[in-house]
Amino acid sequence: MTFSIVAKCQRTGQFGIGAATAVPAVGKLLTHARAGIGAVATQAKLNPYLGIDGLRYLAEGGSAGSVLERLAGEDPRISSRQFAVLDATGATAVFTGRDCIPWAGSLERPGFSIQGNRIAGPRVLEAAARAFTADPGGDLADRLMAALDAGDAEGGDIKGEVSATIYVMDTEEYPLWDIRVDENANPIAELKRLHAIFREELLPEIRTMPTRAHPGGAPEERPV
Repeated sequence: MTFSIVAKCQRTGQFGIGAATAVPAVGKLLTHARAGIGAVATQAKLNPYLGIDGLRYLAEGGSAGSVLERLAGEDPRISSRQFAVLDATGATAVFTGRDCIPWAGSLERPGFSIQGNRIAGPRVLEAAARAFTADPGGDLADRLMAALDAGDAEGGDIKGEVSATIYVMDTEEYPLWDIRVDENANPIAELKRLHAIFREELLPEIRTMPTRAHPGGAPEERPV
């Protein structure tokens, strides 16, 4: 019912998630990421604790693969889940349960993975991967946006998306990017509109907010 991408930016060390789905409000429950630790996207018959516990296991030093195995072993309905784990090194591991609605599967590349269920086919993931890797030096949020746009253009969720999100963690405990479309007839187009507004109006403010290193507010701009 969803396609998503989890990724690490090799230039900045940021972790990000982009997703689109046919149900409302994908952003809050699917996206889990922590600065310096990694990211988890949980979808299909969504279990938020795969993300919550996954980040905790990554913070304890687990690799993407070992965390995936641990999470899969703890969930009694794992056959209906799909989730992706990205660790601090950029390694990925993806689980697709046998009861996920077809077409369901994933595509893993160095530093990112793309996964989907009830999507138009593997071409959705392949198109998203091409778009994401087209500008490897670009800003992570922009590359996530391009991936979602390309995946949607190839059919995306076969029921049609109604919500979409981009979530990026930089160096702090709060996100650098957190934009969501919760219910819209064309959520990718709306997400692109919000992406432009966020970059212009909010991102400059976030760059000057207090950080752990500068509790009164960072004197310099942080990378996008």
